[in-house]
Amino acid sequence: MSDQDFREFDPNETVADISDEVIEEVTGNKDSSTDEKKDDKPTEFCYICHRPDNITGPLIKMAPGMSVCTDCMQRTFDSMGSFGFGGGDNSKSNVDMSKMPNISFLNLGSLFGEGPKVKNAHGAAGAEKKEDRPAPAIDINNIIPPHKIKEKLDEYVVGQDYAKKVMSVAVYNHYKRVATGTMDDIEIEKSNMLMLGPTGSGKTYLVRTLARLLDVPLAITDATSLTEAGYIGDDIESVVSKLLAAAGNDVERCQQGIIFIDEIDKLAKKKNTNQRDVSGESVQQGMLKLLEGADVEVPIGASSKNAMVPTTTINTRNILFICGGAFPAMDEIIKARLNKHSSMGFMADLKDKYDEDKNILQKVTVEDLREFGMIPEFIGRLPIVFATEMLDEDMLVRILKEPKNAIIKQYQKLLELDEVKLEFDEGALHAIAKKALDKKLGARGLRSIIEEFMLDIMYEIPKDENIGQVIITEDYIEKKGGPRILLRTTGLIPEKAAAN
Repeated sequence: MSDQDFREFDPNETVADISDEVIEEVTGNKDSSTDEKKDDKPTEFCYICHRPDNITGPLIKMAPGMSVCTDCMQRTFDSMGSFGFGGGDNSKSNVDMSKMPNISFLNLGSLFGEGPKVKNAHGAAGAEKKEDRPAPAIDINNIIPPHKIKEKLDEYVVGQDYAKKVMSVAVYNHYKRVATGTMDDIEIEKSNMLMLGPTGSGKTYLVRTLARLLDVPLAITDATSLTEAGYIGDDIESVVSKLLAAAGNDVERCQQGIIFIDEIDKLAKKKNTNQRDVSGESVQQGMLKLLEGADVEVPIGASSKNAMVPTTTINTRNILFICGGAFPAMDEIIKARLNKHSSMGFMADLKDKYDEDKNILQKVTVEDLREFGMIPEFIGRLPIVFATEMLDEDMLVRILKEPKNAIIKQYQKLLELDEVKLEFDEGALHAIAKKALDKKLGARGLRSIIEEFMLDIMYEIPKDENIGQVIITEDYIEKKGGPRILLRTTGLIPEKAAAN
């Protein structure tokens, strides 16, 4: 290396002067055009390595007057891993940040358009092409009328005629509002619903079936996990982020979806408490803007917002909210309101007058909801209030065998794959319904009861290829006997159980 490869050090020179000279020597550009460009756009330097942005590429703005290049940022993350924060190949690392909740590292590619993208309102993701499966646009001429919606629900849900009628009309009016926007300059209000009903009466199943029939995204969340912003738990906006994920990060489909918030009765205002109610009344107040319609910043691909996760804006104006809950002890509030008169005198009402009314929740009013602990502003944004019916024995028997995906039909299909025919006699069906009523779990208890009695049958049938038919009897459900088994070869029904 000769002496001309070295240059004399000038203590008055800055890093910028030295960088400009190096660039000019490498590129050979020493004309006045370089100075003009430099005047038009001042050169920025990395805070760590002091290289200019025309060599490092776009810099990451960390703070006013402080920018860092991608190379230095990556080296910083690598050094964090070597000190026990990354978990990677370093054997001395004792903390794996990838397994810690709500912590994610910065994706440098996303800063320059290489990271995950969210489809905009036109269905495209940034500059990419539209997907092969476009989001179905809601057309006023293609909206299913209420009677057709109810007919479809009848194929999957037994009973609950009033609830299905109310939901069909509310959904029809809501999507007419979405499709038309305004009609004759008259803005149509949202048809948000509040559904009451005992556990196992089919509240969640109704909403899930409705969303599947309408081909719209559905998000089901539990109100018990929601807390006020700043406290441990899910923020209120997390319900919208779940809907965005269900819509495949398509903003347009998300803004036409359905959100079902279960266990809404757990948000009732706490009584006789001096503690801050971070999961009750405050959550109701925080949900007001979502129910009415507002622009909400939600994270993409995460349940909580932080600086490392990209966000997008969702307008909830056209999102249909359905809230449901069992509302325990609501029947006592309704009975107290109905028994207005004194229990003495000629106009007296018997205190036990409504004790035998199984569907007393259908007499609920706004005053009853306020007495239960729901704030008036929250109730006002759920204008449609209705209750499901209590299931009786006959309805449970119909649930066992009538719907398209009935529980019995599922087991019959499973045994049909083994070329075995399964039948339930009428007495066995009623015995199963009675056991479900005793457990007080509604239709949810049917599956657990059948699982108990079908376990031995499903275990024993694959052993014997001669079995052609199994008949479940009432004695087998009552544990007084066993199922009848018909062999393929002889056609006789031996007096034996599948397993005792």
